[in-house]
Amino acid sequence: MDTIARQVAIAAYNVRLTDDLQRSREQIVTTREEERRRLRRDLHDGLGPVLAAMSFRLDAIHNFIENDSDQARNLTVELKAQVQSSLAEIRRIAYNLRPPALDELGLLGALREHLASAQQHDGVCFSLESPEMLPPLPAAVEVAAYRIVTEAVTNVQRHADASVCTIKLALDVHQACLSLEVIDNGRGISSQQAAGVGLTAMRERAAELGGQFCIESPADGGAHIQAWLPVFSDGES
Repeated sequence: MDTIARQVAIAAYNVRLTDDLQRSREQIVTTREEERRRLRRDLHDGLGPVLAAMSFRLDAIHNFIENDSDQARNLTVELKAQVQSSLAEIRRIAYNLRPPALDELGLLGALREHLASAQQHDGVCFSLESPEMLPPLPAAVEVAAYRIVTEAVTNVQRHADASVCTIKLALDVHQACLSLEVIDNGRGISSQQAAGVGLTAMRERAAELGGQFCIESPADGGAHIQAWLPVFSDGES
């Protein structure tokens, strides 16, 4: 009987594991398709009409350039403004896909830059505790880590009423994950408080990579956010 019970327990565990894996895959596919839909909407509804209007203005400039140079000059000024607006929109779309600072500065440099900017515009003292360097990380892990930390920093600025906030990053080789912590000395989060958009987004970013996310309010106050993001495949770890 004990043998049968163990086999049943193992079978039940495998079924739960398979169901969890299927749900995770479905969530990843859903998130990816939502991102594609958002990108298509940004391109079609944002840049599309602007580029069409620029084409019409070029036609108008061509028509006026011989007989009405002043009007052609005015249209050129308007066209330049549209080009600048389009460039700003392209930068916004590119930033939403992957913050340029990650490629220019790396994850640690991008976070330091963000924290320095946040500290200039807010009374919170932000600090980053991390290794001097990190090994190359998967692009998805870099983006998720950056987004989780920056969203947590935004929450601290808006809601925590904190004076100090410490961000900790560490690479756990044994667990094959990048661990993140955001700790502040603010008012904390009530267990009865519903998770807002920011906390939900952080949790989803970790889950998309098969990672974990938790938040708690210690007895002595403040909030403590933790996330663990897998960085190696089974073959690499």
